[in-house]
This record gives sequence, structure tokens and C-alpha cells, in this order.
Amino acid sequence: MINLHDYERAALRTLPPAVADYYAGGAADECSLRADGAAYAALRLLPRVLRDVSERDLATALLGVPLAAPVIIAPTAFQALAHPAGEVATARAAARCGTLMTLSTLSTQPMEAVGAAGAPWWFQLYVYRDRAVTRALVERARAAGAQALVLTVDNQVFGPRERDQRNRFALPPGLQPVNLQADRDIGVLPAGASGSALAAYAARTFDPALAWTDLEWLVADAGLPVVVKGILRADDAQRAAACGAAAVWVSNHGGRQLDTALPPIEALPAIAARHMPAASAGRCRSAVPASAKPTILMRWPSICAAAMVPTTRGRSQSGRTSMRPTIRPVAPMNMPAVPLSSPAPA
Repeated sequence: MINLHDYERAALRTLPPAVADYYAGGAADECSLRADGAAYAALRLLPRVLRDVSERDLATALLGVPLAAPVIIAPTAFQALAHPAGEVATARAAARCGTLMTLSTLSTQPMEAVGAAGAPWWFQLYVYRDRAVTRALVERARAAGAQALVLTVDNQVFGPRERDQRNRFALPPGLQPVNLQADRDIGVLPAGASGSALAAYAARTFDPALAWTDLEWLVADAGLPVVVKGILRADDAQRAAACGAAAVWVSNHGGRQLDTALPPIEALPAIAARHMPAASAGRCRSAVPASAKPTILMRWPSICAAAMVPTTRGRSQSGRTSMRPTIRPVAPMNMPAVPLSSPAPA
């Protein structure tokens, strides 16, 4: 296996069908899921030549965290479905590769164990109807060493993931979101749901009334930088910055929420045009998701984001953790020597 597509195909062959569909599926007709990849494929390079490229360095920093390359790991729930070590294995791979991990609220490993794995990490936060649950998660993440909070704002009404509905997706016995286990009502997905147990859980527990005032509250009380994940509009990015967000994460939730939503890479230029002057002044940064193929990473710098964010689809193959190989292709020694100007239209 030589590229991420190879690892993804191997993972989808290895995983049980319902788990493979959970990781790989999108919302409704999966138009956004397909469009996300097509939008990246449509970008074209306009390379400069005769520029000394004998020394290349992709190292950068994001919210004060040093990175070997502008690539971080997105939050993915229930990683123990793919490998017994789950999120801890992902964090170890992140540490070895010099990047940071974003830990999902719905992690299957305790955040303290993930924090002890050696990688810098952010904590992705869902806001619950019971604000005491949300406050407890924030306080625990801060105590466990999280360096930022990632507030997901596009998931309060759960997207209709038809693959999960058909499969009646549920967690196997003994697997639950362990960072919520202190509250048995919040920390357990319902059994016997007619469709997706995760969708039933989200409908019962996530707060659909989430608003800008909640972002202001979190920024004021969290004691950590707050990244707002799920932004697609320039005016929303600007308002998030005005509320005190340290960064915006340009995302359509991997095509898993509102089907036909704009691909993030197409939303990014308008956000960058309005937002990047603030980033230059050190006030707010932006990130955008992608599969971490070198051909995509070559096209990213000229569009003005702070980092690319791969997910963990290549995680399980042949019964072993494969996160490190899937991260490795973005290492500086493997990047083509192509200084870029603006991307040419497709």
C-alpha cells in the first residue's frame, strides 16, 4: 500500500459493514460527501519554476502548538470500533508524526489516557441540553491538558445518515462514550432504536437551541482558546471572531450533516478574503478538512487556511493500527518541490 486510498480501501474491507458505513457514509443522498472530494480534485496548480527548492520545511504552529506540517487530526467518534486502542493509538501516531489530535466528545478512551499519549490535543465539544454535562466536559478537558476546545456548531439537529438507519447502527456491548459515563443517561447510546442509535442519542441529548450567546459564554468561561467548527459562511466566521473565537474550522461535517451544503474548500476563499487580515494580526485562524493526500496538500497553501484536517478512515486494516502510515505521506521529505502562486481554475 503506497497511498491513503490504498489504506482506506483496506480498512473498508476489514471493518464490519455497519462500521465501515458509519465511517464512510454521509447524509441523505450523500451529494455533499461526493462533492467534497470532487471540489479538491477540481483545483489546479499554477507552479513557479527556477526557485531554489533544495531546502523545504513545512513546519508551522497553530494556536501556539508546533506542527511538523500544517496537518492535524480531526475528531472522529467511537474509534475503538476500528481498533481496540482507539483514540489512544491515534494520539500516539500523532505524537510520532509531530502533529496534534482533536479528541471527540464521543471518544471510547478516557481523555486522560489520550492526554498521556504524548501528542498535543484539542477537545471537540458538543453542547448538551444539560449544561452541567457540558461544563463538566470542559473542566475535565482543561484539567487533562487539552490546549483548545473545538465547539461543533453544525450538528445540533442530526443529519439523516441513511446508511446508519438501514444498518440500525449501534455500539457493541461494552463500548460507550467513556468520558460521559458518570451520567448513565448521557453516557449510553440507547438500545433497540428503530434506526440509528446515534441519531436517537443526539436527538435526546444535544441542545438544538445552541446560539451565539453560548459561544460567548464558552469563550468567557472555558479558560482555553475556542475553535468554532462547522463554519461555511464568511459572515458567520466574522461573527465567531467577534465573539472571541481563536479560530474557525471551515467544515460541512464531512458531508454528514446538511446534504448539498457547500464543500469547505469552495467556502474557504470568501472566508479567507474577509477573515485572514484578522489572522495576520494574530486574532483568529482558519482550518479546512481534506483527505491528506500530498496532491491536495500542494494545492492548499495558496488558498489561505492555517491547517488541513484529515479524518481517520485509514485507521483499521489487517487488524492493526494504521494511523501512522496514513499520516506519514504528508511529511516534508515526501512533499513535491513546487512553489505555488494562485491555483488555476479547473
